[in-house]
Amino acid sequence: MTVKNVKFKRLRDAHTRETAEDYVEMIQELVTEQGEARLTDLAHRFGVTSVTVHKILARLQRENLIQSQPYRAIFLTDKGKKMALQSRKRHEIVYQFLRSLGVSEKIAHIDAEGIEHHVSSETLRLFEKFTPHSTKKKP
Repeated sequence: MTVKNVKFKRLRDAHTRETAEDYVEMIQELVTEQGEARLTDLAHRFGVTSVTVHKILARLQRENLIQSQPYRAIFLTDKGKKMALQSRKRHEIVYQFLRSLGVSEKIAHIDAEGIEHHVSSETLRLFEKFTPHSTKKKP
């Protein structure tokens, strides 16, 4: 496989993971804040229709990332919780790295949200290495 093919495959894979990671992170956030996550909560938070959320949740359920029943709350499986934790950790590392460069808090959060899904493990390790130790407290 050529470098170009590897690059595009990696990008396609990252885009596929990105939606799942965003949703499991948001479900975890809602469960922590409210005790449960509902389809309407997700639609509101993401600014999309209930139909869009329903389709994504069906995919997440097929991938064993969530447990859900019609008209009931949505909860993460152990696999979903692990994904949410890993995604949150990546976000925090990227965010702290950007902040250490002097990027404003608001912009660092916005940029980290996009970068976290596309950054390689190698780059992420270097971000963490070059970020002051005090920033590594949060997972």
